[in-house]
Amino acid sequence: MAVLADSDTRWKWGALTANRITPREIRLDGFLLRGRATPTARQLGEVGVRADSLREVTAVEFLRAMREESYDVLVLALVGGGVQAMLHGLKRAWEDRPGRPVVVTGYVGVVYEKLTDGLLLRHGADLVLANSRQDADRFRAVYEGVGADAGSVTEVALPFLGGIAHTGRHDRYTVVFAAQPSVPDNRRDRAYLLDRLVRHARRHPERDVLLKLRSKPGEHTTHIEELPYQKLSQRLELPANFRLVYGHMGEVLDRTDLLVTVSSTAALESLHRRIPTAILTDLGIREALGNHHFVGSGCLASWDQLDTGHRPEPDEDWVARQGVATGGRYETAFDTARERIAGLLGRPGGLPPLTPYYTPVTAPGYLPGILARHHLGPDGTPLPGAPAAGKEPGAVRQIVRRAARGAYRHGVQRVAPVIRRMGEL
Repeated sequence: MAVLADSDTRWKWGALTANRITPREIRLDGFLLRGRATPTARQLGEVGVRADSLREVTAVEFLRAMREESYDVLVLALVGGGVQAMLHGLKRAWEDRPGRPVVVTGYVGVVYEKLTDGLLLRHGADLVLANSRQDADRFRAVYEGVGADAGSVTEVALPFLGGIAHTGRHDRYTVVFAAQPSVPDNRRDRAYLLDRLVRHARRHPERDVLLKLRSKPGEHTTHIEELPYQKLSQRLELPANFRLVYGHMGEVLDRTDLLVTVSSTAALESLHRRIPTAILTDLGIREALGNHHFVGSGCLASWDQLDTGHRPEPDEDWVARQGVATGGRYETAFDTARERIAGLLGRPGGLPPLTPYYTPVTAPGYLPGILARHHLGPDGTPLPGAPAAGKEPGAVRQIVRRAARGAYRHGVQRVAPVIRRMGEL
């Protein structure tokens, strides 16, 4: 089995999904798509998922590997445009092969924006995984609404749920704020949330208050983080019971008594463990924040309420619709996907060519640009001048690439915010 991912969080989702959708031990080959969010060694170690092989590739190098190597299943753990480009590239790469792998894709977590755009960019995979009953219904409605085949939509659950159920027996009561790289997206709101978290720590010195961070300054994850909380916190005098923490989210949840976030998928992990979970309303309930997804959950609350002891009670029907299966049902959440994959692999005569909804006929003004970003032409063929496949980069190229990536991240985190502020003067 192979997984192609473009960030640390998508590698985690893709690799864990690969293990969930197969009923036996597998060989897992990982490919990391080279780009702004290519994970560092530290980030990969923090994810805690091991592969039998792992290499960084360009899109063209990956397509060459897919022509030369044989797999039963391929998981595309990419942003929507990346999935679409690979579907067209793979269709071209496999056109003269007698058989091909089952192609699987899906979403890393909560789908609260660009639903139609993201889904149509993923159309064409054999299985489009939906992490909940609610998502499965929404996905099918979008595909059927544009006249596309909705048969690929397959209900599963988030592959990283699990862990020890909350007992409330920790030595010290622990409050964890799960930060997000791009929500909220401005200094004022991020500074507000940090200030309220620090104030909560001062108000409750008997508690441990943790700010759980996704990445260190200079690293990127699925989304760009222009205003890291680490830098904002340097201007504050932090109380002794307040700490910034990294590491595996599951390990942090092992000691959590209250999980607070704006809209992080960590909320679903927390709810799965029956940990009291609060979705903040301080900045409003807005689509831009993603917390609108939690309307009806029973988890919406403000810092003022939390400061005075309020603990949200989740609505069980809402939780069930989100794929947060408890009481043993989680272990069967991937059965349908396994059965469908087995059926596809056993199909007489092999699988037909991939057929994405977007083609040069249905989206002539959209598709070529998506493919060109990955050095592919309108028919999925590598463009002239595309990075050569099958060649390991020399030492000089590796140094230049690392320097360029560092300069890009410096520009995103340091230069861009300054220019934006200057434009507001």
